[in-house]
Amino acid sequence: MKILDVLQKEAVIVNLNSKDKKSLVEELAKPVARIAGISHEELVRVLMERERLGSTGIGGGIGIPHGKIKGLLSLAMGFGLSRRGVDFESMDGRPTHIFFLLVTPENSTGLHLKLLARISRILKNEPFKEKLLNAANSEDILNIIREEDEAF
Repeated sequence: MKILDVLQKEAVIVNLNSKDKKSLVEELAKPVARIAGISHEELVRVLMERERLGSTGIGGGIGIPHGKIKGLLSLAMGFGLSRRGVDFESMDGRPTHIFFLLVTPENSTGLHLKLLARISRILKNEPFKEKLLNAANSEDILNIIREEDEAF
């Protein structure tokens, strides 16, 4: 499965305004909740519960908040870029700039893990991350991801 099979343009935020973890999750979750047809509050609750287990800030300026929701019909994804960076309690203690939000149905563990692994793998590519950080708009983001998606 490719990232763009799931990520919709409406869920791409190029200039996140949030300054802390909770408000960032709330901001990133808005379009994803709308697309997935779930309540924003429920999505934020699930994502923050997962964060309490351990930060999804994996280091290198990357955060992948994710969770599973009972009754969700299909997986949904969001992307966000924080130009100034946010303290996302990353493993390396550095600010986080690139965010992929992933929410999957409760019973789709395999797909959930497969997509998380794919996102993690492509984000190890430094030139790819640099292109994302320099993207001007959501169309640029989608084109950059499409190029990388095709390479894998």
